Amino acid sequence: MTRYATPLANPAATYRQVDLAGRTTGADPHRLVGLLYEEGVAALRAAACAAETRQFAIKSERVARATAILFALEAGLDFDQGGEVSRTLATFYHGLRQQVLHASIGIDPEPFREAAASLEEIGGAWASVRAS
Repeated sequence: MTRYATPLANPAATYRQVDLAGRTTGADPHRLVGLLYEEGVAALRAAACAAETRQFAIKSERVARATAILFALEAGLDFDQGGEVSRTLATFYHGLRQQVLHASIGIDPEPFREAAASLEEIGGAWASVRAS
């Protein structure tokens, strides 16, 4: 077990918290959703790497994070304003969550990579909405 001088947390976790706080402080809602996409993709890619290297505790942690992010994305949908797009995204997020949970049982990293690519594609579309 690694011991650290600070009783608060391990340095990498502390850095991630500080980094996330810095990126979210004062961010508009559109940017916050973009951060969810980025963090979701990162979690899925990390789950794939952990599956490859058989680091099952890390894989489990990353799957839990990705699943929570997909829930957050779905919970943030506005079905009144979003109409059919919101319904389509809800179906997408639900399906992706199921894919990730099913993949978490095995050791194949490919389903996590596929899920990351799908989420990254939707995240890219979300980013392009802001750019236009």
